[in-house]
Amino acid sequence: MKTIIVALDYSESTPVVLNAGVEMAKAFGASLHLLHVLEAEPAYTAYGFTPDEFPAIHLFQEEARKRAAVKLDEILASVTSDVTDVRTKLVDGAPLYAILDYAKEVTADLVVLGSHGHGVVASILLGSVAEGLVRKAELPTLVVPVRKGGLV
Repeated sequence: MKTIIVALDYSESTPVVLNAGVEMAKAFGASLHLLHVLEAEPAYTAYGFTPDEFPAIHLFQEEARKRAAVKLDEILASVTSDVTDVRTKLVDGAPLYAILDYAKEVTADLVVLGSHGHGVVASILLGSVAEGLVRKAELPTLVVPVRKGGLV
């Protein structure tokens, strides 16, 4: 195992998921890729509007990008003493497909991410990145079970 991706969503599960990824990277001497996916700004073209008619959306997205990058740098600083090869990546897109694409790009051997333990109805309506990765990934996926307030 040479390359491990830790998919971070900056939720309360982040420390637990990060710790699992760091421990795996240390155990295998693997490089660690800290990945955050910034969901794309909404498209209003279906309603007959152009993106320029909603400049606030662009400002919001740029602010979200800046904050996500700062958070990723903070997390990087917290793990560089534990793992020798740590990289960060901030990508745009739908989380499931962005993670799958990045895994192919870096020829990852493992993806680590958290599961928030949403109920059945929420999973059906909203989908689940963790469930999607387990079904669609062509590489091992470690889902760290996390519920509100900590580990399951």
